[in-house]
Amino acid sequence: MKLQAINSNPKISFPSSSNSQFASKNIQNHPGSCSLLQNSNCKFSRININCYKPISISASYGGRESESGDDVTSSPAKALRRVLGSPGIHLGPACFDALSAKLVERAGFDLCFTTGFGISAARLGLPDTGLISYGEMVDQGRQITQATSIPVIGDGDNGYGNAMNVKRTIKGYIRAGFAGIILEDQVSPKACGHTSGRKVVSREEAIMKIKAAVDARKESGSDIVIVARTDSRQAVSLEEALWRSRALADAGADVLFIDALASKEEMKAFCEVSPLVPKMANMLEGGGRTPILSPIDLEDIGYKIVAYPLSLMGVSIRAMQDALLAIKGGRIPSPGSMPSFGEIKEILGFNTYYEEEKKYATKTSQFSLERESNNAYNIQRISQEERNQREEDPVVEVLTPEVYNEYVADGSGSPFSGIWSKKLRVKITGRDGFEKLDIRIPAGFLDGITNIVPALGGINIKALLDDAASEVGGKQLLDFNDTMGDRIQVFLE
Repeated sequence: MKLQAINSNPKISFPSSSNSQFASKNIQNHPGSCSLLQNSNCKFSRININCYKPISISASYGGRESESGDDVTSSPAKALRRVLGSPGIHLGPACFDALSAKLVERAGFDLCFTTGFGISAARLGLPDTGLISYGEMVDQGRQITQATSIPVIGDGDNGYGNAMNVKRTIKGYIRAGFAGIILEDQVSPKACGHTSGRKVVSREEAIMKIKAAVDARKESGSDIVIVARTDSRQAVSLEEALWRSRALADAGADVLFIDALASKEEMKAFCEVSPLVPKMANMLEGGGRTPILSPIDLEDIGYKIVAYPLSLMGVSIRAMQDALLAIKGGRIPSPGSMPSFGEIKEILGFNTYYEEEKKYATKTSQFSLERESNNAYNIQRISQEERNQREEDPVVEVLTPEVYNEYVADGSGSPFSGIWSKKLRVKITGRDGFEKLDIRIPAGFLDGITNIVPALGGINIKALLDDAASEVGGKQLLDFNDTMGDRIQVFLE
C-alpha cells in the first residue's frame, strides 16, 4: 500500500473507500511542511512532519523504494529521512556493537540508535561520564553501520568540544556511515542524561554548535539528520528547555529532543514546540526520570521516533551473569537460555559466507566447501539429525595396508611386530558434547598423525609409546583440552 503527499498542493484528499474512513484536511502550503495520513486500523488521521525540501514524499509498505527510485542503502541519511517522513511512530532500540545492531535489523526495526552509555560499558567497561573519546565512538560506529543496512542515529555526545570540534565530529560521523547524529548541550565532561549533577553550556554556545553542525553538513555534501538534544530540563528548568528547543530548531536542527522530562504533561508541552519539527522520546528502561509510555501514547502526544537505550545492554548483562553462575557451578547454560550453535552461525552469516565462498573455489579447495563449519581437524561433521537416525556411529579405521602387512600379516617375529599388533585410538569430543573424531591407527605407524590431528602437534607421541608394546590394551595415554576447548583422548589398544 502506498500513500503519497505532494507538497505543491495546499490540500491533500483521498478517495472514499467502503473499507476505510478517510479525513481530508487543509494544510499550509509551506515549503518545509506537508501532511501525511496514517493508516491505523483502517482509520486515517493527519500527521504533520518536516519535509525538509519541497519534494514529493512516498511512503511504501514492504518495499525499500527511495524518492528517486534508487536503493536507499546508498544514502543512510536519505533512508532516515524517509522514515521520518512516513506515517506513524518509529521505535529504535539502541545498539552498542555490530552484533547488537545486526539483531535489531533482524528483528524488523527500520532504524536504530547507538548508545554512548552502552558503548562506554561494552568497549571500556566504564561509566558514561565523558571518558570515552571521539575516536573510540567513531570507530565503534563504523563497525555498527557496516553490520546493518538500516539507518543508524549516532550518539555524538556534546560534540567533543567547541563549535569547531562539532564540525569535525559531524564530518567523522558522516564518513563512518551514520544516518543521523544526536548533539547535546552539556558541558565537558558530560554526564549520563538521567543522572545528577548535569550542567549545560550557555544558550549562545548551544545554538552555535548546531549552526556549526549544519555548516559541516553542507561542506560535506551530506544530508545527515541533526538531532538537537538539550539537558536543560534537569540542569535549569522546563521553561529553559522549551526555549532552547525553539532556538535549536531555528538554528537548523532536523529533530528535537529534551532529555529527562519528568511527566506526561511536560512531554505534551515539548511536542507543541515547533510543531513541524519531529520530536524524539527517550524511554530509559529500569527507572529513569521520564515516565515509560506505550508507543500509541507517545504518538498521541506528538512524538515521531523513540529510543530504548538500555534494553539490549541490560538483558545482555543479566544473561551473561546467569551463564557465568552456571559455569561456576559446573554446569553449562540451559538450552532454553541461549540459541543453538546452528542459530548462532545463521545470525552471524556463516551459511551466506559459505555460499559466496563457492564462487571463488579452486580445484584444490573444492573438497573443503562441503563442510558444515571450519574446525581445526578438517573432518566432516555429522549433523545432530543424522546422529539421531543412527543407533551407533561407526568407528573410522585409518590404516595403511602396504606398511601394515609388511610387518604383521605374515606373523613374523619382526622387531616391529609387537608395536604393530596394537593400535593407537584418538578420540576428540567437542566442547558441545558431540563427538568430532574417533580413529584407530597402528601404533607403530606414527608418521603423519599430526597431519590428521593438528592438536597433537606439540606432543611427542613416540616418546609416550616407547614402552607401549608391553602395556595392557585400553591404557589411556593422553587426556587434555586443547585451545578450542575440545577434549583430546589417546588410548593404546
